[in-house]
Amino acid sequence: MGQVFVGVDVGTGSARAGVFDAAGRLLGSARRAIRIWHEDGGIVEQSSADIWAAVVASVREAMATSGAAPDQVGGLGFDATCSLVVLDAAGSSLPVGPSEDPARDIIVWMDHRALDQTRRINETGHPVLRYVGGVISPEMETPKLLWLKENRPDVFARAGHFFDLADFLSWRATGSLARSVCTLTCKWTYLAHEARWDPSYFRAIGLEEFADEGFRRIGTEIVDIASPLGEGLSRTAAEELGLPVATPVGAPLIDAHAGGVGTLGGPKASGAATDPAAQMALILGTSSCAMALTPEPVFVEGVWGPYFNAMLPGYWLLEGGQSAYGAALDYLVALHPAFPAAKAMAAEASLSVLDLLEGRAIAMAGSAEAAAHLSRRLHIVPEFLGNRSPEADPKATAVLAGLALDSSFESLVRLFVAGLCGLCYGTRQIVEATRLRNVPIDTIVVSGGAARSALLRRILADATGLRVTLPETTEPVLLGSAMLGAVAGGAYRDLSDAARAMVRSGEETSPSAGAISAFHARKYEVYRTLQRTEREVRRMMAEA
Repeated sequence: MGQVFVGVDVGTGSARAGVFDAAGRLLGSARRAIRIWHEDGGIVEQSSADIWAAVVASVREAMATSGAAPDQVGGLGFDATCSLVVLDAAGSSLPVGPSEDPARDIIVWMDHRALDQTRRINETGHPVLRYVGGVISPEMETPKLLWLKENRPDVFARAGHFFDLADFLSWRATGSLARSVCTLTCKWTYLAHEARWDPSYFRAIGLEEFADEGFRRIGTEIVDIASPLGEGLSRTAAEELGLPVATPVGAPLIDAHAGGVGTLGGPKASGAATDPAAQMALILGTSSCAMALTPEPVFVEGVWGPYFNAMLPGYWLLEGGQSAYGAALDYLVALHPAFPAAKAMAAEASLSVLDLLEGRAIAMAGSAEAAAHLSRRLHIVPEFLGNRSPEADPKATAVLAGLALDSSFESLVRLFVAGLCGLCYGTRQIVEATRLRNVPIDTIVVSGGAARSALLRRILADATGLRVTLPETTEPVLLGSAMLGAVAGGAYRDLSDAARAMVRSGEETSPSAGAISAFHARKYEVYRTLQRTEREVRRMMAEA
């Protein structure tokens, strides 16, 4: 079997592990659910201890499933959501919210408690904000840190370490306090192209403590992605994971960025080389992340970045996304009166509800190409959790137009298709904003749970006018993390080298022309009209 590499992915709802060979073939995988707490006020929290326990169980099962022996593991990599972990100087957990439960030591990426802090940071107009699309998001870390200072001053003062979740996992595995250039550049305002923090930014927004103490609590050693950390796995972590002591561990990635690493830069199915700068990686999960690479810095209003060296070496990263994607679709269909019956039908057929609806949509329309027409009279802007890109408007809300007194299963199918169209038009907005700055995207490489939907890929291709490609692997995020271990362990020189050996493209969907293209153009204009109307309604009611 030869050397194998382990990738660990911590998403919003689960921790997963995958074991890959040197050619990028998946040999075994496992998943464990992780706890999440939701409270009023936009509070969403998790537990680092719970997450680590899920990681341990996943790695052990994935290794057992793979058939590989522990001494065959040549390296390990982690990725995770961009959530904030708060520990004291001894590494013990601190409570980040009103529950006062120290086990709840993580402010999750989607937590929106810091909206006021976000607004005030943006009002400073500091030049650092130019590198986050002009407007910082409540999903990033400095608004969360400012909220902690103002609302949990004792916890803020006692904290010895503030980690991005991916960096916490690497620290937990190796004891190294080094932070990844990916996490700090994309979510903490570290200026990777200048290899420095900007003290004036932290002083301007009210977090002068970090500048005063030389940034020791948020990271003084910042390393390139996949750099080997410390001496590899510590004895404690190795015993927990069932792997050898000193197994190389590569500096981590944010979860979506791991998906980008696991999808971009590999050869096409024909064997021809690809240009990573002509591809957009679209990672579809609870939210979506759309990432494009450029050889020189490009500034796109409302799109995060440009971030240097934050995904593939030598490139600048532009990062857009939709704050709710899979979560929006799940929420939308659950609103319909026919949802309970559909859920029962899906269970009887051993399908998910969304798979059931997709199959029925194609049957009703006659083909995947024609299915979009089922939403002719139903239009949805599915911004249930705001607009991340390109408008950077966290207060944006969803709009549904065309609803009737119809509780039939067929109307649920139409609602589902309208939701898919709305999500794809949100992606089209990001693509258009990026291409206006002469970024030559011609292909979207999709990954994540929703990417396996042939109907979604068809609508996405037709709605954007771009080719949509699946990666060959079914687990590109896990592959991206495993590639960190492969580079850290010396199997490949860097991530670009690893991509040529481990990443391959799969099925491709080309956009349709003619009538279906014109149909989506009309629906997109309806989408934009409804979106503008929602903004105007909020403005009109702001002082009511």
